[in-house]
Amino acid sequence: MGTVVTRTTKYLKPYALKLHFSNKYVRSMVVHKPTSRTVAAASSLEKDLRTELPSTGDVAAAATIAGLLAERLKLQDIPAVSFELQKGERYHGKIKAFVDSLKAHGIQLI
Repeated sequence: MGTVVTRTTKYLKPYALKLHFSNKYVRSMVVHKPTSRTVAAASSLEKDLRTELPSTGDVAAAATIAGLLAERLKLQDIPAVSFELQKGERYHGKIKAFVDSLKAHGIQLI
């Protein structure tokens, strides 16, 4: 059974979206699973974004970070990423804002 998951991951879903939300910041990155390398990342910790955003940890910040990540993914020619909710997470609030903004900027979720 493990080989099927590995093949699927390796060939059909090679890019995984990782999200981290704290009360102060929003962090996101896309990892290439076979090589475990970070392909693109965006965070509200970046200096130029901290001055633009009124709050770095709210729903609006999550949507802005998703737009920035989508631009960086398009520069790398990555049209789709895989995303799965962690155990206990709901598609709600910051996660919903992030994913909807990513879709609106043209990145497919598989």
